[in-house]
Amino acid sequence: MLTEPEAKAVIAAYGIPVPQTVIARSAEEAEAAARSLLASVPKVVVKLISKSITHKSDVDGVALDIRTPLAGRQAAESITARLKMYDPAAVVDGFAVQPMIERRHAWELVLGITRDPIFGPVILFGSGGVSVEVVADTAVALPPLDAVLAGNLIDQTRVGKLLAGFRNEPAADRAAICKALKALSQIIVDLPCVLSMDINPLVASAEGVIALDARIEIDPQAVARPGPNRDLAIRPYPSDWEKQVALTDRLYHLRPITPADAALYPDFLAKTSSTDIRFRFLSSRKHFQDQMLIRLTQIDYEREMAFVALDNQSGALAGIARLYADPDHEVAEYGLLVRTDLQGHGLGWALLTHLRDYAAADGLQRIEGLVLSDNAKMLRMCREFGFAISSHPADSTLRIATLALQPQAGTS
Repeated sequence: MLTEPEAKAVIAAYGIPVPQTVIARSAEEAEAAARSLLASVPKVVVKLISKSITHKSDVDGVALDIRTPLAGRQAAESITARLKMYDPAAVVDGFAVQPMIERRHAWELVLGITRDPIFGPVILFGSGGVSVEVVADTAVALPPLDAVLAGNLIDQTRVGKLLAGFRNEPAADRAAICKALKALSQIIVDLPCVLSMDINPLVASAEGVIALDARIEIDPQAVARPGPNRDLAIRPYPSDWEKQVALTDRLYHLRPITPADAALYPDFLAKTSSTDIRFRFLSSRKHFQDQMLIRLTQIDYEREMAFVALDNQSGALAGIARLYADPDHEVAEYGLLVRTDLQGHGLGWALLTHLRDYAAADGLQRIEGLVLSDNAKMLRMCREFGFAISSHPADSTLRIATLALQPQAGTS
């Protein structure tokens, strides 16, 4: 179990704000630390540091409202005496002296990491404070998270509604809370050794967030395990599959799809002809429900992949290429759609090339697609790309485009 200062150093490295902390090894050092901090703040807090104690509140190991250096020393001595009464064998490793954070119209939240026996690491969010177990207002989500998924997690709790503001209570900084949740998600991805984590409380207000306490439990045997966390139920965002593509007078950013891209679909579909939509989805569609857009953008990269092409200047969605792998991860069905007004400049070819390279690197043996027989442009591009075109055995309006893939070195 990391000490509180060690745990706070970890979360601070991931961008979660924490109070300034001065480590004192004795009551005398606690007095000196209080003197130093009280020169710039009105009050400080003295907290027990002990690897023998998981929750400081269980042993009354936190002293608040310290206004003088002498009171800081006395608080450290009192904490030591109470700990010895609670557990004579417990070891005092020192004291953390911090400015006392007081914010009006603030909420105490809990952010956490735990491990589910089936799904592996999960992220927890909800109402925090010492009564977290009694209030029982929490929700969990599978990492990795982005801003959209973090917002969804917040909205699953009762405190999430309070954070939005009501009557004379101003709204808390939702973006800062989402950023903290995303930081926890990245910690899980980067550090397989983290078994559990609590940030309680994370104080949230209109001014932002700050973590007043944190605890992290690690598995020492997993510390040196290289690479991203292999215990995740959902593969992390594959950032190494981002690239820039220059076509005629435009520059496009190709990258894996994210949940936030659902907001780009309405404008994209409005600029895509009904014929192109019919060619892509094999039937005419007038409306795309929100649930369908969520399904198209919230994917598990382990089982499927979608690449979006974004205009570098405007950020608008210009094209999408998608793969759905079979359960044996041998064959994947592909789909491709380029905005109608941007066709004919090589964007479809660039997306299909990127998709093919990813499929080969991911160990797939071939990709296949169903193409309507009257989709002449797609059939021509497939032939030029090297696909074999065959008739569908059960539907004369369809053709099957198949491309065998050469396995790449180092792939499974």
